[in-house]
Amino acid sequence: MGERLDRYLARLPEVGSRAAAERLLASGAVLVDGRARGKSHKLTGGEELEIEPPAPAADEPSVPLPELTVVYSDEHLLVVDKHAGVVVHPAPGHAGGTLAQALAAAGAQGGEDDRPGIVHRLDRDTSGLLVVARSHETHERLQRLVRRRVLTREYLALVVGRPRSRRGTIDAPVGRDRHDRLRHSLDTDTPRAAVTHFELEELLPRHALLRVRLETGRTHQIRVHLAAIDLPVAGDPTYGVAGDLGLERQFLHAARLAFEHPMTGAAVDVSSPLPADLAAALAAARS
Repeated sequence: MGERLDRYLARLPEVGSRAAAERLLASGAVLVDGRARGKSHKLTGGEELEIEPPAPAADEPSVPLPELTVVYSDEHLLVVDKHAGVVVHPAPGHAGGTLAQALAAAGAQGGEDDRPGIVHRLDRDTSGLLVVARSHETHERLQRLVRRRVLTREYLALVVGRPRSRRGTIDAPVGRDRHDRLRHSLDTDTPRAAVTHFELEELLPRHALLRVRLETGRTHQIRVHLAAIDLPVAGDPTYGVAGDLGLERQFLHAARLAFEHPMTGAAVDVSSPLPADLAAALAAARS
């Protein structure tokens, strides 16, 4: 009773987000009791809603939503295992087929309309775990965990070279590279604090498998930090050597998430095994 029309539409599985709801309302695709209404129209209960999504434009073909692999779920949040190649949220050149859109259809909520429920992200070609909120309150509480740096995010990274120590910390601001706008680096006019911890998992003939833990989550942070200490991630086409060990992407996998459940206080600790392509590369590095 008394709920705004755009907010009600956003909760419907076939709509999925406030942004989508606003687009439908702006296009006149939603009728309330046979009449078009504005997004702030208040529903009183018992109205008849008709929704007719506009057909996609000829030059904007519909892109299928990625399949969701859910490894943990409750009424408040879920943890998904993202596949390599999937873009997390809409961006220039990737308007459709994103993880955010699939999550919206699964009931994710909180945060920005085009990335509902998302509190941290992974690069398109990085695989692994993401925690996603299913309500605005859960989203706000998960964000607090991230700000307090108590959401444990561990990655497995295969790097080229041999680390000088079994463990270490890289504390160096990262921002967009001042010479190449497509890269991020320590050589930047827009530095943001960035802290990465690493520990040696396995020493190999020409590579090393590292377990990496993030304190902050800057764009390309792990890849930039490891390249800065002469340990580029294997297969990384931007900061390392593309095609190493037959890889078609960087060897970087979000292998573990651990945190105190923001609503219940229970411990949540979820792991993800290496995908087949990374497992094959690791086997090749061992030989």
